[in-house]
Amino acid sequence: MTTKVENENGLGVASLVNGIVQDAQDLIHQQLTLFQVEIKNDLRRTRDATIPLIIGAVVGMIAFILLGAMVAHLLHEVFHLPLWGGFAIAGGAFPLVGGALVFWGKSKFDSFNPLPEKAVEGLKENIQWKTKN
Repeated sequence: MTTKVENENGLGVASLVNGIVQDAQDLIHQQLTLFQVEIKNDLRRTRDATIPLIIGAVVGMIAFILLGAMVAHLLHEVFHLPLWGGFAIAGGAFPLVGGALVFWGKSKFDSFNPLPEKAVEGLKENIQWKTKN
C-alpha cells in the first residue's frame, strides 16, 4: 500500500499545499508593496498640495493683519472713535471670522479618510486568512 498520494501529473499533495502557501505569501507581499506605493503617492500629493497652501496662508495672514489695521483706522476716521477703539473692534471681529473658518475646515477634514481603504481591507483579509491556516 502506498502512502504517497499523487495526482494525474505526478505531483504530491504536499507540493500542492506548498504551492498554495507560496502563492498566498506572494499575494500578501504584493499587497504590502501596493500599500506602500499608495501611501507614498498619497504623501507626495499631500506634500505637493501643502506647500502652496502654507505659502498662501502666510500671505493671507499678512493681508489679514493689514486689513485689520485698515479697518481700525477706517473706524477711527468715519465714526470718530479713538484709534484704540477701532483696533479693539477690528481685533474682536476678525478672530470670530477666523474661528468660523477653522471649524469649517476641520469639518471638511473629518469628512474623509486619507488612507487607501481598499488596500487596507484587502491586506487585513489576507492576514486573517494567513493566520487561520
